[in-house]
Amino acid sequence: MRILVTGGAGYIGSHLCKALAKAGYLPIAYDNLVYGHRWAVKWGPLEEGDVTDRRRLNEVFSRYEPEAVLHFAGYAYVGESVENPGKYYRNNVVGSLALVEAMRDFHVDNIIFSSTCSTYGIPNTIPISEDHAQAPINPYGASKLMIERILQDFGRAHGIRSVFLRYFNAAGADIEGDLGEEHEPETHLIPLVIKVALGQIAGVKVFGTDYPTPDGTAIRDYIHVTDLADAHILALRYLLEGRESTAVNLGTGKGHSVQEVISTAERIVGRPIHSENAPRRPGDPPVLIADSTRAQKLLNWSPRYSDLHGIVETAFRWATRQVKRSEGAINKISG
Repeated sequence: MRILVTGGAGYIGSHLCKALAKAGYLPIAYDNLVYGHRWAVKWGPLEEGDVTDRRRLNEVFSRYEPEAVLHFAGYAYVGESVENPGKYYRNNVVGSLALVEAMRDFHVDNIIFSSTCSTYGIPNTIPISEDHAQAPINPYGASKLMIERILQDFGRAHGIRSVFLRYFNAAGADIEGDLGEEHEPETHLIPLVIKVALGQIAGVKVFGTDYPTPDGTAIRDYIHVTDLADAHILALRYLLEGRESTAVNLGTGKGHSVQEVISTAERIVGRPIHSENAPRRPGDPPVLIADSTRAQKLLNWSPRYSDLHGIVETAFRWATRQVKRSEGAINKISG
């Protein structure tokens, strides 16, 4: 069964392509390679293209006739979305609209959408359930909420069924070491902390030390990327069984502060991690923790790899391996 994976060369998308192949599907990665990596596409064909390019989408849908779409393609830097909202509405919203119109025209009726806890904004209650009011406080979250609305409307009008998977903080690297997190620019806390440990950057900034939390730093619910991939496979099977559209949170139900992440990394690498205090970033809520009860009940999903120590350890192993590969390549060239 052929599954189209937009953003399939990216961090989460590539992990999902591996999981799809293991589950017996053929993943077709569709990516413009702006943030994705050609080397990350190993389990199926790569089709280069942009989600805003309707002609290219038509070619790919016609060639492969996919049974379903997993939609990861989109910009995902909160701070950048505040500074440049047009980029996010144009790519995320307009691109998703082009994708869903192609699905309609080629009679593809199932889509798993990579949504986000940022659609909730500042939470009124913790942990956050799917029924919590959605009031995003940054353009990134707003763009994801708009896409959810588009999919709901296309469901009513055209019978396209969808599952919105609202991630909390994706982190870690492939358990078997095939894939990992590599962004340019890198803004995520765990890979930045590891870069400090490896001597690649001087220090990591702690954005906000005056939040209403035990140590003053922001708290997030970190979920291992392999657990995320497993949830997508279960959500795909859910839709292919003909079940109704729904939204599902993906998190662990446990929160860890920025300072806890840094301390955990220090214990794993065996050396101090230099950090610098910085002002809060616009659009950052103090605490985000998931209520994943629906994922457990509806999809029979629960995280297996998402303890903080394990997440940081897999990320560190991946980053260390990449450094050794780089050094090996340099030595080979110079030798």
